Amino acid sequence: MHKILITTGIYPPDIGGPASYAPTIAEHLSQHFDVSVLTYSAVWRHQADKAKPFKVIRVWKKIPRFIRHVLYLFCALNQVRNHDIVFSLNAVSAGVPALLAVRFFKRKFVVKVVGDYAWEMAINSNRTTLLINDFQKTNRTGWPGILHRLQIWVCRNASRIIVPSEYLAEIVTGWGIEREKITVIYNGVDFAPLTMTKEEARKHIGIPGNIITSIGRMVPWKGFRMLIKIMPQLLQVNQFFRLVIVGDGPEYSTLQSMIKNLGLDRKVYLVGKKNREDLALYLAATDIFVLNTGYEGFSHQILEAFSAGVPVITTAVGGNREIIEQGENGFMVKYNDEFNLIEAIKTLWRVPELREKFSENGKKTIKDFDVEAMLNETEKLIESL
Repeated sequence: MHKILITTGIYPPDIGGPASYAPTIAEHLSQHFDVSVLTYSAVWRHQADKAKPFKVIRVWKKIPRFIRHVLYLFCALNQVRNHDIVFSLNAVSAGVPALLAVRFFKRKFVVKVVGDYAWEMAINSNRTTLLINDFQKTNRTGWPGILHRLQIWVCRNASRIIVPSEYLAEIVTGWGIEREKITVIYNGVDFAPLTMTKEEARKHIGIPGNIITSIGRMVPWKGFRMLIKIMPQLLQVNQFFRLVIVGDGPEYSTLQSMIKNLGLDRKVYLVGKKNREDLALYLAATDIFVLNTGYEGFSHQILEAFSAGVPVITTAVGGNREIIEQGENGFMVKYNDEFNLIEAIKTLWRVPELREKFSENGKKTIKDFDVEAMLNETEKLIESL
């Protein structure tokens, strides 16, 4: 039986797209391969690992950064020697040590690219204010430049590259990577919506009113500041509107200050990170889902809102244009476009038939993003090596 090592930056109990994807793909591949997972981890060990049909090797995140990365490299070297193929779920924190080990032992290497890590680090550290498309045209220097060269090096030396959208295929091609090496495999979602009514869900979460929900990591490009800014105008449309933001991140304190300064206590709720079960509860309570994002490689949140039957308003950026059909299953507006964002929410709220149309068509759209199809395509690609 062939052996596959999956390297990842995050893994449960961490929350996030890659943390959900890693055990899902590992479990599927375990049906036909001997699978191990190497991950950075928020915990030293986890009880749930024992029940998995694959081995999980954890490198504790509380170890100082440099030592942590060296330890991850040593673990990669130790594991790769006994595996035939390495599948890395990102191009830098997991991809670089994995590729070093792969080159040493001459193994096949597949990498999944879900964004531009150099841009994310640059914007998080205030080294740039540019959105991702404009950042691609700049001369990257300093630490972002190093990260950019590292992710290009990883991609050039990979046997195959998986991306979750045509948009990201274009980004990676723009780095000088041959398009023939890149395979688009859309992410699937196995989100389980709740059957309770909105009223019941609102009682469970303790938030009354007509709920507008947004979900994501609290970083500048997610556009949460604009959603808070327009709330006074939305309250003139409907005094019972309540904005709920699910997530955590470096912008949390800034958003809290905005809420206080605008007098929006009990109108805007920052509820922190939520697990899948709690997220289903919040979406069950939601009237309108809004994702005002400046960048989205491929949005799990939109697909989860579709699954829950929640009408969607988002931005015409990145992979969103491969999910949303304007006016059929959602609205797309420009990022941070204050006027059109308000108008879209106002229109959707005042036309119940349109909300129903978006809800029904969203449920139909989700059928095109099947988890089993994603897993089978990924397995087929790995088998081809």
